[in-house]
Amino acid sequence: MGSITDDEVIRKRLLIDGDGAGDDRRINVLMKSFSKWCHSNFSPEEGFSQYQRMLTSLAQCEFSMGKTLLVYNMNLKEMENYEAIYADIETSITSAHEKIAECKKEIQRAKRIRKNRQEYDALARVIKQHPDRHETLKQLEALDKELQQLSHIKENVEDKLELRKKQFHVLLTTIQELQQTLENDEKMDSDDTQESLMDNGD
Repeated sequence: MGSITDDEVIRKRLLIDGDGAGDDRRINVLMKSFSKWCHSNFSPEEGFSQYQRMLTSLAQCEFSMGKTLLVYNMNLKEMENYEAIYADIETSITSAHEKIAECKKEIQRAKRIRKNRQEYDALARVIKQHPDRHETLKQLEALDKELQQLSHIKENVEDKLELRKKQFHVLLTTIQELQQTLENDEKMDSDDTQESLMDNGD
């Protein structure tokens, strides 16, 4: 027969002793009573009475042992239940960690989306300050027409300026010719006067 471990001894003793209500002592008393009953010369009435007491003690021991066994089995089931609960808790913790990590990613995405929206709003405000494309095209067409008109005006002004330059040149030339003519006339008059004086002197 193999050696019995301390755990098995303790477990058997607990099964025998039950919940500590003296079952071990009751069994010992029963064994002593049984040994005494076997080796004593009781009268039939006393022997039967002793036999009934032993049966009562045996029933109490069996009842206590059955109760202890039920408690033991219940504890085993509770341990299995606790292990299942522990596994569920571990799974829930792992799932919670995963959800927390996913929530952190969602928060980062939400922050990035919010930042982009803020930038879009800022750009939209800047864009709203400027006219739309249709209005800009109309303004460009108006500016183009105005530029063409200014170009025509510039051409007209340049033409007038060129004409005035030519007229001024003609005027200057005429003035110079007139001045030359006057100088020649004065010179001729001066020469005529000198000749007259000379003629009178003779």
